[in-house]
Amino acid sequence: MAQVLVRGLDKKLIARLKQQAKANKRSLEAELREIIAAATTYTHTEAADISRRLREELAGRVFPDSVDLIREDRAR
Repeated sequence: MAQVLVRGLDKKLIARLKQQAKANKRSLEAELREIIAAATTYTHTEAADISRRLREELAGRVFPDSVDLIREDRAR
């Protein structure tokens, strides 16, 4: 398996990545692998096609205001 070294990362960025990894119960290395894999799942063209299809499928639908749904849930 190949290795990559990234130099010059900001300390604050590293701290945020470590927090994110901890929240996801992963090591920093595993979190970075997951981020890279997710970022390369689709090409720009594929993502644009998926987005277009979703907009077409949802066109004309009326969705409730999420504020109302949250208020209803809190009132229970």
